[in-house]
Amino acid sequence: MYLNRMLLSAALVVVALMLQVTVLARLQLPGAVPDLLLLVVLGLALVYGHTAGALVGFCAGLLADIAPPADHAVGRYALVLCLIGYAAGLTKPEAGQHRSATVPMLVVASAAIGSTLLYAGVGALVGDTVARQVGLSGLLITATIYDLLLAPFVVPLIMSLARRGEKDPIGAEPGGGSADGGMRAYGWLTSGTGLSASAGSSLLGKGGKGMKAGKRTPRNKTVSLGGGKSGKIKGVKRL
Repeated sequence: MYLNRMLLSAALVVVALMLQVTVLARLQLPGAVPDLLLLVVLGLALVYGHTAGALVGFCAGLLADIAPPADHAVGRYALVLCLIGYAAGLTKPEAGQHRSATVPMLVVASAAIGSTLLYAGVGALVGDTVARQVGLSGLLITATIYDLLLAPFVVPLIMSLARRGEKDPIGAEPGGGSADGGMRAYGWLTSGTGLSASAGSSLLGKGGKGMKAGKRTPRNKTVSLGGGKSGKIKGVKRL
């Protein structure tokens, strides 16, 4: 699953960056430029969550920082998209997907404004005053309008492709497998030790009570924990 995420994210980011540089940046539109790379990061973050959104945003921003004709400090846009991807991923619902287009559109509008402000703010810290000369209010308005007009065609497509790469993220167990698969694996582990599945389940359930020493197994073997004293399983850490 994670390999599918990485491959799909890398392909979408590269395609979006190429279109951004070769097509959108040469339209000579008034004010800002439609940010296709931002919309791709938002679409992936809305499906994958805040952690993956931050990673995808950082990598996408770093590629934009080094791609010609970049004229700003390396890492500037990477920081912006990393924060935007993280914030957008926090809006992912527990059910796995949004029920309406209202929240994604609000996320796009907020991201357009937030990315412009963050980019201008980081530029002010490093001595870049281009945003102040052009007019920050005009950049905010045009960036929001352009991204909202482009979002209905880009964000749903990106989210659909991202969901297709998932193998059933809603119905899977937190540990990455199903409950039946876990019981089968547990039965396979206990078959070689002479412990039945029901006896093994008592170790993990109902308060974690330990197995008494000297208890006979079906194979007439004595199982002893801790030199004849009863041992306790404190818990199982999910990875």
